[in-house]
Amino acid sequence: MRITMLKCLTFGAAIGTMLLPLVATADTNVTAVGSSALLPLVKESAQAYQEKHPEVRIAVSGGGSYVGISQAMSRSVDIGDSDVIAPGNSGLKDHKVCVVGFGVIANPGTGVTGLSRKQIRDIFAGRVKNWKDVGGRDGAVIVINRPRSSGTRAVFNATVMGTSKIAEGGQVEDSSGQVVTTIASLPGSISYVAFAYTKGKAVNVLKVDGTAPTEQNIESGRYPIWSYEHMFTHAGSPPAAEDFIRYVTQNKGTIQKLGYIVISEMKIRENNR
Repeated sequence: MRITMLKCLTFGAAIGTMLLPLVATADTNVTAVGSSALLPLVKESAQAYQEKHPEVRIAVSGGGSYVGISQAMSRSVDIGDSDVIAPGNSGLKDHKVCVVGFGVIANPGTGVTGLSRKQIRDIFAGRVKNWKDVGGRDGAVIVINRPRSSGTRAVFNATVMGTSKIAEGGQVEDSSGQVVTTIASLPGSISYVAFAYTKGKAVNVLKVDGTAPTEQNIESGRYPIWSYEHMFTHAGSPPAAEDFIRYVTQNKGTIQKLGYIVISEMKIRENNR
């Protein structure tokens, strides 16, 4: 009996030794969904992280901030990316990873390089319909809107529109990349998009109230259209999800290269963004 038990223990230990490498190298899948404004940073960071951690696979997609929050709350995804704060009763853990600036962009043919916030409000509320009424060339204003699920739209509402409502109807684009492509090619068009999508593109990124849309002006508090970028996790998110988020936050070179702002560079702090 003693010999049999010893054999069993030895066999069990051998099997355990054989299984250990399998457990250690088992793939971990992480899903991140949400903000299109944050998408370039999350995508590039995911690729770099997976090269360092080949046992982790990260699937990244957009869909909008509210989609990211909703799917994280329902635990359909591990990380919900968002330009806006999740509801207080969401049960989610908030990780602020960077700051993003948003630019109001117009087709160069409009002849406009800057607008006041009041003029921008009047355009998106449908009160201004010709560019000549705001100092541009004679031609129809064509507004490209963002869907209601868009965090970019929520930030634009909060920082520009105030109590004015965006006029519904017309063309709506969910993809930030497609917004830039449309504005570059469609005469008379105007929209708004994260800075990360505007670099090197054939669009006019407008001054707002005379202030240029730059990272430096956001850091100092002079330029108004910006937000923190959030990556939300839930109690069921795997440890690799939070490790990946730490990697995103600490990789300052990538944050700055892609046109985002490192949080520690901000001279101002706001808790409601």
